[in-house]
Amino acid sequence: MESATATVNGIRMHYRYGGSGPAVVLLHGWPQTSYCWRELFGPLSGTHTVIAPDLRGYGHTDKPVSGYDKRTMAVDIAELVRGLGHERVDVIGHDRGARVAHRWALDRPDQVRSLAVLDIVPTRETWRRMDTELARAYWHWLFHLQPDLPERLAGQDIAGYLGYFFERWTHQRHALDPAAIEHYVRAFSAPGALRAGFDDYRASFPDDAEHDEADAAAGHRLAMPVLALWGESGLLDRLDPLEIWRGYADRVTGQAIADCGHFLPEERPREVGDHLIRFLEAT
Repeated sequence: MESATATVNGIRMHYRYGGSGPAVVLLHGWPQTSYCWRELFGPLSGTHTVIAPDLRGYGHTDKPVSGYDKRTMAVDIAELVRGLGHERVDVIGHDRGARVAHRWALDRPDQVRSLAVLDIVPTRETWRRMDTELARAYWHWLFHLQPDLPERLAGQDIAGYLGYFFERWTHQRHALDPAAIEHYVRAFSAPGALRAGFDDYRASFPDDAEHDEADAAAGHRLAMPVLALWGESGLLDRLDPLEIWRGYADRVTGQAIADCGHFLPEERPREVGDHLIRFLEAT
């Protein structure tokens, strides 16, 4: 994979690319960068042109003080792929990147041919189902929403804060090796990076919530094929993700990945890659 930078939607966006064929876009989550897809670059680039950007505020991409609502972040990616000459793409998103991908597919179904979402259910549904169990698991959502405080506390020990999630959210803990963790800690130690990552969460209210509720009220659903994958050892396996996603999309398939936590592309790259390749071939 090669690296490049493009100016899109008023920011400089770093992305990795390689391969040939139909374009597939990979969108990472928090607290990571496009580096999280490294084990899938090879398998996917055998049949596709792979485009893996660092989202707004992450990695080597600019970290502005605004624009972290998922609609704006989706426009960033839409402009990137259009600038690279692709009119219609398959999209794979993990964690926060899957939330950007979901919004992109709702706003621009003409651009998104198929959608794969890794270890999430729709944001709106997470808030609607927030009970004691979910609050214990998603406490960081509530913490990251607070102004200023997360930066002040996490900034005292970035490696310790991120390491907590890499330890607690994994089943295959060896999958995030020291080099990967060092990469992510270095990325979030850059000026503005912690604040930008928390701003991604802070955009949940009011912007993302208003957009999601407007779509629900209007009956907007995803018509393209949707693949949902999640870690069997994570919280989502207790939520029936397929049933939840069928409330938002017309054509949903998917399953849990055995012996896997939250970080699917790194914990189980071979199994996840096989599922993604079959899904892309079928659509």
